[in-house]
Amino acid sequence: MSSSKHHDHKRCVTSALENAAAICSSRGLRLTPLRRQILELVWHSHRPLGAYSLMEMLAEHSGRKLVAPPTVYRTLDFLVEHGLIHRVHTLNAFVGCSHPAGPHSDVLFICRECQTASEVHSPQVYKAIHICAAEQQFKVVQQMLEVVGICAGCAARKP
Repeated sequence: MSSSKHHDHKRCVTSALENAAAICSSRGLRLTPLRRQILELVWHSHRPLGAYSLMEMLAEHSGRKLVAPPTVYRTLDFLVEHGLIHRVHTLNAFVGCSHPAGPHSDVLFICRECQTASEVHSPQVYKAIHICAAEQQFKVVQQMLEVVGICAGCAARKP
């Protein structure tokens, strides 16, 4: 995910939805209308979104009453479990995964000013974590490093 001036956001969202459909199909999973809709809402913003914000957005976009929290959380759990989105623990929120079919050795850079999140694939971080884990006789099951700071755009706007 990128906040670059050259970022084609419409293509970004379309690509994420196409990738999710292909991944679900290849794994024998169902990308139900609700799962697709929540995934699309997550991708419409490069800012991590909380479950309750997503519930409100669902109601706004569909014109129907709020979807029950357990339903939204089950949907988010499905999307996280299959690598289509990431849980941003620092913010108790969710953000789209930019490469759901690949291995995850990622770092999320989260701007504390504008709340954007950029996912960066980093084999060096993956290797360092696994070396440290091996030294501790620890088996890594999942990893996502979250780094909070200030993005280049926000830093440039500061006096």
